[in-house]
Amino acid sequence: MCGIVGAIAGHDIVPVLIEGLKRLEYRGYDSAGIAVINGTLRRVRSTGRVVELERLAKASQVSGGIGIAHTRWATHGVPSESNAHPHVSGGISVVHNGIIENHEEMREKLRGLGYQFVSETDTEVIAHLVHHHMAQSGDLFEAVRRCLAELVGAYAIAVIDEADDQRLIVARMGAPLLLGLGDGQNFAASDASALVQVTQRVVYLEEGDCAELTCNQIRVIDRAGQAVARKEQKTELTADAVELGPYQHYMQKEIFEQPMAVANTLEMMTNARAVMPQLFGADADKILSKINGLVILACGTSYHAGMVARYWIEALAGLPCNVEIASEYRYRETYNDPNTLVVTISQSGETADTLAALQYAKQRGHRHSLAICNVPESALVRASDLRFLTRAGPEIGVASTKAFTTQLAALVMLTMVLAKQRGQLTPDRESELLHALRHLPAALTHVLQVEPEIAVWAERFAQKQHMLFLGRGIHYPIAMEGALKLKEISYIHAEAYAAGELKHGPLALVDRDMPVVAVAPRDALLEKLKSNLQEVRARGGELYVLADQQTRIEPSAGVHVIQMPDHAGLLSPILHTVPLQLLAYHTALRRGTDVDKPRNLAKSVTVE
Repeated sequence: MCGIVGAIAGHDIVPVLIEGLKRLEYRGYDSAGIAVINGTLRRVRSTGRVVELERLAKASQVSGGIGIAHTRWATHGVPSESNAHPHVSGGISVVHNGIIENHEEMREKLRGLGYQFVSETDTEVIAHLVHHHMAQSGDLFEAVRRCLAELVGAYAIAVIDEADDQRLIVARMGAPLLLGLGDGQNFAASDASALVQVTQRVVYLEEGDCAELTCNQIRVIDRAGQAVARKEQKTELTADAVELGPYQHYMQKEIFEQPMAVANTLEMMTNARAVMPQLFGADADKILSKINGLVILACGTSYHAGMVARYWIEALAGLPCNVEIASEYRYRETYNDPNTLVVTISQSGETADTLAALQYAKQRGHRHSLAICNVPESALVRASDLRFLTRAGPEIGVASTKAFTTQLAALVMLTMVLAKQRGQLTPDRESELLHALRHLPAALTHVLQVEPEIAVWAERFAQKQHMLFLGRGIHYPIAMEGALKLKEISYIHAEAYAAGELKHGPLALVDRDMPVVAVAPRDALLEKLKSNLQEVRARGGELYVLADQQTRIEPSAGVHVIQMPDHAGLLSPILHTVPLQLLAYHTALRRGTDVDKPRNLAKSVTVE
């Protein structure tokens, strides 16, 4: 899940490489490095963040018209300068995102050929192997293609040769990579955000593509060795969209962008004032009307969105819905029905486990698939029959916020389509839900106003080492999401439980040093939840309750209550998510952690 950038131009490209890395740092930040050619190959690497690399590059006065750059999320080998990319073999320099599964086998082969290894990474294998084939073929493009034929795994790579400063070679298999087109200059990067500073003209490479970039042209060869023309597109991403603006952190910015992001995601349905299957693709009406169930595949926060959707789909549409962790689903024998719709959820659309799970489902006989994704050109979207694009905009903070709420908005719309197709959605109920959806962005804006109260809670939480989150029914996944957010960015150990499970073991954990956060909407399970909260208080636990209006949960000794400004009924999980995001954010601020770049994590998980 590293980030790579490559550039070739008639001018110094180091500023372009550095700025590109800054915009890709969400993909990994264990180390960073650049390599450029200016007569000779020059390389600068740092175990710090990209800003440290920038300082070192300026101090070294590195410049050149062709180069590659990398920001790393460590897989093989600890974060260190020797393990930082780019890796070099002779005059060959390589950056790589992904995992080479047969690197040990290739390492032994290359040692037998006289190559010495100075890092623990799988990537160094690529550098030596390209160098080996370069000695045989004499052509960099051909050497890279021969190298890739021997590798097993996932990769996006960029390669330069000290002896040839007129060509940059890139390739992808199982990891994202796109080309950026300019006048007298061309680029490559893991995603478009790295290149919006220099171009909005992009070409998305397909699986197995290998490309040659010069200043004035690109050449693409597919996995079969045939020359192909990949479609040029104009990315909708702008430089302004990935700027921090007046906010302290990207996570803060993205929390407060949620009303607009949700409004944009819902726009087509709310403007039409009707439930339209076509929102999910031209063939959606035909496909969705024939399914007899759903399986949702996702990871992390997206998995929690799927868990919420299960409650909606089964209750409103009357269809069975199974939700699976993608990394588990793909490694077990599953029951398969060709008429079950496979729904994948991913912010990036490049999550390796989710992509692999989708392919596994297809191999098992599932005929129809739907991707809910925030990136239109992603591998997941391209691999699916149907698609819905959430319109969250770029999400830079590692902890997902607006991507989650827009996923929930998309899943509500999917539920309504399925319910209407099956005669489960009366005209009155349809009108009621459409009205609620139109009001949802305003309701989210109102919820954001509880931030000062949340900040007070955070002051107390920042000193704790453990926390418990409780929810019931459809709000249990929201409790799970709240616990995940806190873990991710504050490093406080947090557990989430269905509140009814307290007495089956977790209640043993409760004491005055373990705060309990409860999601308490005004729903059919409210009285049951109140009983669970009494169980906590009876054992000396301190409660922090996010309550809807008219729940009659009042503050008292050991019971702290924040009243939500709106009750959203079916849409309540979306509203209750926001204060939990704010709680994690403000707690992390008090603890002094790196909010946008939490330790050991990265945004887009493109490795298994």
